Amino acid sequence: MKPPFSPPPSSSSLLSLRGKGRLSPYLFTLFLFILFVAVLYGEDFMCIFGEQLQLYSTADTFFASSSSSSSSSSQRVKRERKLPFAVGKTEEGCDVFSGRWVRDEMRPLYEEADCPYIQPQLTCQEHGRPDTGYRQWRWQPHGCDLPKFNASMMLETLRGKRMMFVGDSLNRGQFVSFVCLLHHLIPPHQKSMQTFDHDSLTVFTAKEYNATIEFYWAPFLLESNSDNAVVHRISDRVVRKGSINKHGQHWKNVDIMVFNTYLWWMTGLKMKILLGSFDDEVKEIVEVSTEDAYRMGMKSMLRWVKLNMDPKKTRVFFTSMSPSHQKSIDWGGEAGKNCYNETSMIEDPNYWGSDSRKSIMQVIGEVFKKSKVPITLLNITQLSSYRKDAHTSIYKKQWSPLTPEQLANPVSYADCVHWCLPGLQDTWNELLFAKLFYP
Repeated sequence: MKPPFSPPPSSSSLLSLRGKGRLSPYLFTLFLFILFVAVLYGEDFMCIFGEQLQLYSTADTFFASSSSSSSSSSQRVKRERKLPFAVGKTEEGCDVFSGRWVRDEMRPLYEEADCPYIQPQLTCQEHGRPDTGYRQWRWQPHGCDLPKFNASMMLETLRGKRMMFVGDSLNRGQFVSFVCLLHHLIPPHQKSMQTFDHDSLTVFTAKEYNATIEFYWAPFLLESNSDNAVVHRISDRVVRKGSINKHGQHWKNVDIMVFNTYLWWMTGLKMKILLGSFDDEVKEIVEVSTEDAYRMGMKSMLRWVKLNMDPKKTRVFFTSMSPSHQKSIDWGGEAGKNCYNETSMIEDPNYWGSDSRKSIMQVIGEVFKKSKVPITLLNITQLSSYRKDAHTSIYKKQWSPLTPEQLANPVSYADCVHWCLPGLQDTWNELLFAKLFYP
């Protein structure tokens, strides 16, 4: 809607002012020019200034759910322009990331055997998981409801567009979950899944819709020595500062972007940062704290979004850290155990996890709060922290033969990082759907 303007003075009144000597010919001409520009481009000017006032759903959701302060919501400036793709809005006062898990016998939203795109690392039932209860939980926000995931609406929205997930294997899991939620509406001959660029890029194509849903492997978002999508298990990880365009050149012209990056930064107390190029004969490498390194990555991502994504046409999301459940003592369990054989969730509503997780969330909050870049945070961290029951554990394809010692002690090789599909990551996509259409 165009902003209201006061009616411009009539030409006769302007001429009378000029005739009475109140305006010099030069000032009179300048006044007419300014008036012409204001009327012709007034809406654009208001959009430019309005964008400076807009507050998007960013890391303030973290502070809203984990801080006792309630002043942030009162300080928010309401959006004057509807965000791209939005058809409605979340009801006032509803934080969809704060809630509880409730049993839902209508779950899962699809069957593992019906989605051929799930990697064998995530097909828990196929690999012998005896229980199915982890698939039958629904996230219920406090005081409101999540809109139901509408696959046909999502496909129509993607018609003629590109959607891309960028990040690590956890974001790949979210990408696959998203495809599984949609693909049943597309006839077999009208869809395909292909990999390109040495498996760095995976593209699901819905041919009838001329739409693609893509995943791009970039665990740090920046260039690193772990960028090979197949061979990347490197303990001595190095990230090149200021190098996001190395991967970012492949992300341009995307309409909906979903970033994640976290786990690969967790190497210990320090992270190695390359200041020059990987091609340099003598490489200049410095060590910085995990928090400072992660902050560098977040700022690089936001700069790329600012330079390459049009806030009037595109939407950008960032999925917060996916928690692992490596130590049972974190939730009051037995020492030396982990997620293996866990079939129930953590009941403590205040459970958060490790201190390092909190410090990284604080970095996200600080960087996003200072930025005016339009990006929406999908704060999946705490709601996922309860779900120690939802990991793949030992029920997945093992790429290396297990030793007799490992087989005798399943805790030693249980995967407490990744998640079974269908399962928890379907909820992440329900939240993505909600924030896309009802921000």
